[in-house]
Amino acid sequence: MRELAVTDWCVFVGYLGVVLALGIFFARGQRDNEDYFVGGRRMNWFAVGVSLFATAFSSISFVALPREGAYENYHLLVTYLCIPLIITPVLWWIFVPVYHRLGVTSVYEYLEIRFSRPMRRLGTLLFALYAIGWMGSMVYATGLILKAVLQLNETQFTWTLVAVGLFATFYTALGGIRAVIWTDVLQAATLGGGMIAVFFLTLGKIDGGWDTVLSLGTADDKFQMFDMDLDMTRGRTFFSALAIGLFAYLPGYTTSQVAVQRFLCTRSLGDARKALLINAAVATVVAVLFFAVGTTLFAFYNQPGSDGFPALEKQDQLMPHFVLNELPYAGLSGLLLAGLFAAVMSTIDSGINSLTAVLVYDWLSGRQVPVSVSRALCFLFGICVIGAALLAPLLGKHVIDIIMTIAGSFLGLLLGVYLLGMLVPRANTGGALVGLATGAASLAIVWACTDIHGWWYGLFTCTPVFFVGAAASYLFPPPRPESSRGLVCGNNDRGST
Repeated sequence: MRELAVTDWCVFVGYLGVVLALGIFFARGQRDNEDYFVGGRRMNWFAVGVSLFATAFSSISFVALPREGAYENYHLLVTYLCIPLIITPVLWWIFVPVYHRLGVTSVYEYLEIRFSRPMRRLGTLLFALYAIGWMGSMVYATGLILKAVLQLNETQFTWTLVAVGLFATFYTALGGIRAVIWTDVLQAATLGGGMIAVFFLTLGKIDGGWDTVLSLGTADDKFQMFDMDLDMTRGRTFFSALAIGLFAYLPGYTTSQVAVQRFLCTRSLGDARKALLINAAVATVVAVLFFAVGTTLFAFYNQPGSDGFPALEKQDQLMPHFVLNELPYAGLSGLLLAGLFAAVMSTIDSGINSLTAVLVYDWLSGRQVPVSVSRALCFLFGICVIGAALLAPLLGKHVIDIIMTIAGSFLGLLLGVYLLGMLVPRANTGGALVGLATGAASLAIVWACTDIHGWWYGLFTCTPVFFVGAAASYLFPPPRPESSRGLVCGNNDRGST
C-alpha cells in the first residue's frame, strides 16, 4: 500500500489547524450557558441546517454507505429518503413548533413539563446511553479506516482512537455550540468535496465510464431498492430499511438532544423550518452521491480484465484502499484523511456538547453553572466516548449495524414516550412508565429469544411504549388540563410562536 506523501500530510495538518482555530475563535464572548449551548438563540439557519446534516451523516456515510453501494445494494438508500419524505414533515408540523413554543434548552425539559421530573431524568439517561454508544462507534469506524490508511498495528490503532477523541473534545470544550456548528459547516464541505473528487476520478478509470457502471450494476442487481420480503431476520430489504428510517432516524431527529439543540439555536420557528429544508436537501443529494461512489468502486474492481475486490480486513476499508492505491494524486489522500476526520469530528463535537447540555440543564442548575464547569464536563464525556470506542466492536460486524442496533434500542423507547405525550392528551406519567417497561421487556425478549435483525429493534421498543402507554394511562388519574396546554400537537395555548 502506498504511503502518504508530504503533500498529503500538509493538507491534513492544515485542515486540523483550521478546525482548532475555529474552536479558539468561538471561545471568546461566552457569557453564560445560553451562549455556550444554544449560541444565544441567534445562529444562522443555513449553518444550522448544514450542521444537522453533518452530524447525522458523519462516519456512517464515509465508511458504510460506499461499502453498501459496492458490496450490497441500494436498500439502505430508502432510509435516507425518509429524511425528506417523512422525517422533515413530522418535525415541521409536530415537534419543532412545540419545542420553539417552550423555549427549552434541553429537549428533555418537555418530559418534566408534560409528565414529571422522574420522566425527564429517565429520558436523559436513555439519551446518554445512546449518545455514548453512538459516538464510540463513530470513533471506532474512523480508527478502522486510519488503521488501513496508515498501516497501524493494534497498539497504534488504540492510541489513534484516543487521539481522535481528545482532539474533537478539545475544540468542542473551548468553543461551545458556535464552534460545533461552524466547524460542522467546514467539515461538511470537506466531506462532500472529497467524495465528489473520488467519484469523478473513479469514473475516469473505468472503461466506458458511467455506462459501464450502469451495465455492471444492473447485471449484479446493485440498484435494487424494493425487495418486499417481510422476513425480519434479513437486514437489507425495503421494509427493514424503512424500519430504520421510522424507528432509528426519526427518533434521532425528534427526541435526541443532538438534533433538537440545533433547532433551538435559531432565532425563530421560521428559521428552524428553513434549517430543516437545508438538511433534507443536502442529506438526499449526499446520500445518493455516497451510494454512487460505492457502485463506481464495484464497477472498477469488476470491469473486464480486473481481478475483483481486493482482500481486506474489513469491507469498510474499500474506499481508502482504492484512493491510496489507485488515485495517487498529490494531496488527494490527505483530503481523504481530512474528510474522514471531518466525518467523525462532526459527530463527536455535537454529541459531547449535547451530553453536557443535558447534564447541566437536566441535573444541575442550568444557566447558573459557570461555563468553566461546562467545559470540564465536556472533557469528562470525551473520555467516556473514547472508552465506548474501544468497546464498539463487541456490538456487531459492520459499523452501520452497530449504529442501528444502538439507535433502535434506546431512541425507539424515547420516541414512543414523546409521541405519547404529543398525540395522546390523556397520557400521564403512570401510563408512560408502564409503556416504557413494556418496551424494554419487548426488546429484551426479541434480543434474547429471536433472530430478528437489529435494524428492526426500534419497532419493538417504540410501538409498545406508545400503545401500551396510551391504554395504561386510563388506569391512572388524568393529567390536569393546564399541564397539556402547548404540549400536545394542535394545542398552541402555551408560549408564543
